[in-house]
Amino acid sequence: MLVIAYLLGSIPSGVWIGRLFYHKDIRQYGSGNMGTTNTFRVLGKKAGMVVLLLDMLKGTLAACQPYLFHVSINVLIIGCAAVAGHVFPLFARFRGGKAVATSAGILLAYNPVFFLIAWVIFLTTLYLTSMVSIASMVGMTLITILSLFFHDSILTIIALVLTVFVFYRHKGNLKRIHEGDENLVPFGLYYRRHQSKK
Repeated sequence: MLVIAYLLGSIPSGVWIGRLFYHKDIRQYGSGNMGTTNTFRVLGKKAGMVVLLLDMLKGTLAACQPYLFHVSINVLIIGCAAVAGHVFPLFARFRGGKAVATSAGILLAYNPVFFLIAWVIFLTTLYLTSMVSIASMVGMTLITILSLFFHDSILTIIALVLTVFVFYRHKGNLKRIHEGDENLVPFGLYYRRHQSKK
C-alpha cells in the first residue's frame, strides 16, 4: 500500500496536463512549481481546477487503501506516502510540488467533516489575504491545533510534521511576503486594497 500510495502521489498532474493540452511545461514558467497554484497562474482557471482535483484525488485514493483492502492501519500513515510521492515524484525527476492539495485529499479520506473545516479555513484566509501561500500555511497550522480536539495522537503528529514541511517548502514565499513581492490571486480583500493603491 505504501508503494501504491507513493506511485499515485508521483503522478505529476500539472506537468502532464500542461504538456498534453497546452504544450507547456509549467515548471518552466511562473514559480517553476508543478503544483496547483502555478498551474492556475500559467495555464488558467480550468487547468488549475483540474490539477487541484487530481492532486487531491491522489491523496484520497492512496489513503483509502486500508478501507479497500480491509487492512487495520491508520489511513493517514498510508497517505503520507502519497505526499512523499507528490514532493519527490518518480515520474518527474523527483522535483515535485508543495503537497498542500494532496494533504487535503488525505484528510478527506480520514475525516470528511474535518476536511470541510480545513477548506473553510483555507478559503477564508485566501479571501482575506489574497495569497495562496499564507492560506496554505495558516490552514495547516490551524488544522494541527484543531487536531488536538480529536484526541488522535497520530493525526496530531502527522499534521504537525506536514505543517513544518509545508512551511519549509514555502520558505521562498515567506521571503517574498516579507519583501512585499508575493504573488496575489486576482480577488479578495488584500488584492482589492492593493489595486486601489496603484
